Parts: sequence; structure tokens; C-alpha cells
Amino acid sequence: MARVLKVLRTLRNHWKKSALAVCVFSYGGHWLYGKHCDSVLRREACLEAREFGRQLILPQEQLRKATVILNPAACNGKANNLFEKNAAPILHLAGMEVKLVKTDYEGQAKKLMELMEHPDLLIVAGGDGTLQEVITGLLRRSDQASFSKIPIGFIPLGSQNSLSQSLHLPTDNRVKNITAATLSILKGETVPLDVLQIKGEKDQPVFALIGLRWGSFRDVATSFSKYWYLGPLKTKAAHWFSTLREWPQNRQASLSFQMPTPRPPDEPTERPPRPWLLRRIIHRLQHFWNPPVEECPQEEPEHWEQKEISTVELSIMTQNRNPAVKRPEDSMVVCMEPDSLTVGEFIAIGSEKVKDPAQCSVKGQQLEASVCQLGLPQVRHAPLQTGGHSDSRQHEQTNICCTALSSCISLSVHRGAASSISTTRNTKPCQWR
Repeated sequence: MARVLKVLRTLRNHWKKSALAVCVFSYGGHWLYGKHCDSVLRREACLEAREFGRQLILPQEQLRKATVILNPAACNGKANNLFEKNAAPILHLAGMEVKLVKTDYEGQAKKLMELMEHPDLLIVAGGDGTLQEVITGLLRRSDQASFSKIPIGFIPLGSQNSLSQSLHLPTDNRVKNITAATLSILKGETVPLDVLQIKGEKDQPVFALIGLRWGSFRDVATSFSKYWYLGPLKTKAAHWFSTLREWPQNRQASLSFQMPTPRPPDEPTERPPRPWLLRRIIHRLQHFWNPPVEECPQEEPEHWEQKEISTVELSIMTQNRNPAVKRPEDSMVVCMEPDSLTVGEFIAIGSEKVKDPAQCSVKGQQLEASVCQLGLPQVRHAPLQTGGHSDSRQHEQTNICCTALSSCISLSVHRGAASSISTTRNTKPCQWR
């Protein structure tokens, strides 16, 4: 008892050192517990992947070949380490032949896709920007109709992964997010996603899975790193400092759009039974003696609606936030934030858009369109951002045409996040008026 009282007396006399020691040991214990939980997640994922590798294959069958396009610069240069520790062991234990291709500079993934041979599986390891480059290179190919049927897996390694929240169950644990995405690739469950085609007057088209942003909130998001010393207040501080430099921050542009078009019927999953031989002979004889008259389809005139807009920010987003929902129409969502916001509303809405760039505020105007043309100023506020966060890409355009292409590609999805639906495609071209 005397020894216990002596220890308590020492702690009371040196309370500053005691408080510091408690903080250090608490932080160290929490850090070690997090590392232990990550190791348990990796072990469970490897055990599940080993079951795939133990499955028997026929002698004439070959191992599945997967091509992984890895962006080592994602997540502030930590992507390579994250992939080697969390995803690579799962792929190898599953008995998959993996070919790893690392990108060295921005835009290289597009060139790699133009020269790549047809793999059994294509895996993108990086952020939203890396995935966008791969999709753009894929849909620019001359054989993109057949190449786009290859299943694509996405391993989220970026700082912010907007699309991963729709494909997999949301979680704050990075290791759990990566291992769950890798296991969903092995299970082979895919979901078709819409693609937003962004075409300028001269440049080749760019394709985005999330959408396009233009305006003040996008401009402020590029300056968050300057206020790193403010910690969690840096987002609100960046929006407030931007109002001191310029207010009001309104953007003027011209918008022309067409209303959503009906989605084409789904392709049948099973082939109909072949009719009997006698029935086929009679059918061919009828076509020979009475050939059907081909009627020229009458194209309905396109109806465009045009309006001049003044907005704080304009965003054009796909319908990929909930890909399992089957929609009767092909459309994209156009959101225009009002130009009458106060400084407080500007900071509040901007902070919410950092968490979810695709959301539209209560005061914002929302409409759906299948094709839209956007005329931007030629001197200021012209940069566009395709994607949701820092992994996205910026483009300099003055006049662009956006088209919603439905169900262009198939990405791996977690069973609990979305269910598979049949694939179709809308190939309506984007023509300049």
C-alpha cells in the first residue's frame, strides 16, 4: 500500500510529465491498435482470395491475365506502397497473372490504352483522374465497341475517390476500402456506368464518369493547400478569403440543351430458340416472292432550349451516384447555383461541396438533359474541371458540347453497393449547332 501511495504522490508532484506521458501512451496505443486492425483486414482478405486460387481449372483453360495501370503519384506518392501491401497479395493469391504498368506523367494512361492489347481484365489503381484517363483512352480507340466490353476493376488509391463511394460500401478505413475493392474484382460482379462525353470545337473528346464543374467553388478548391496550417478550418478560410478578393463571384455563360431521350430497350440476355427447318424455308420463300418494302425513317427535328445564365457555379454530372437504379431515360444532371448568395451561404455551400461535389444546394436550379452546349467566356474563368477532387483534370475550353452516353463501360462493384443490370448504349453523336 505504501508503494502505491508513493507512486501516486510522484505522479501528483510531476503532473506535467505525467499528463504528457498519458497522451503519448494513449496515442501510441491507438496507433498500434489501428495497425493491428489493418493486419487483421489484410489477413482475412488474403484467406478469401486464396479460395479463388484453389479452384480447379481445366487443362485447356489458361490463367486469367489482368493488366494493372498504377499511378504511383496518387495519394501524395503513397499509391505504390498502398497497392503492394493491400492489393497485390490478393491478386497473386487468387491465381491471376498480373501485368503491372506504372505511369510516369499525366496523360500517359491515355496513350497506353491506345496501344494496349485486349486483356482478360483491366484494373485501374489510382484516383478519379487516373480512371478518367483510362476511360478516355479506351473510348478513343477505333475498336472501342469490343474493347469496352472488357470488365474494368477500380482500386481506389487517390486522396479523394468520389466514384468509389458509389461502387463500394463507404468506409473511412483505407485498407478496408482497398481490400474490398480488390475482392469485388475477383468475384466478377460488374455494373454498367454512364459516361459524359465532353467535346470541344477542335480537340479530341474527353470522357468523364463523374462530371464537369465550372465556377467559383471549383476555383476555391484549388487553393486549399495554401491554408494547410489552419487544419480543419482551411476550407471555410479559403472560401472566406476568396470573397475578400472578389465579390460577388458570378459567372455568365450561354446554355443550350435538349431534354432527356428514352433509353433504348435492353438487349436480350438469352438467344431465342431457332425455329424448325420447314418454318425457316417458308419464311425465306415469302421474303423472296414478297420482299418487304424498306421505309426511310423520318427523323424528328431536334428541339433545343437556350438560356443565358448567371451563376456562382455550374456543374454537369452523370447519373452514376446510384448505378443500380434503372432509369427509363438517358440524361445528365445540370446544376446552377444562384448568383444571389450571401457570404455566409457561399461559405456554407462551398464547405458542403468539398464533401460531395455532385450535390446541388436547396437554392440551386436543377434540370436534366441528354445533350447540352455550353458557351464560356474567352478571357476569364474558362478552366474546367472534370472529376470531383484533386485527382481530377483541368481543361481550357471556351465552347463545349456534353453528351450523356448510357452504359458505356462495366466496372466491378461490391455486392452490397449495387446490383448488376443489363448493358445498353446510347450512341447519339454530339453535333455543333
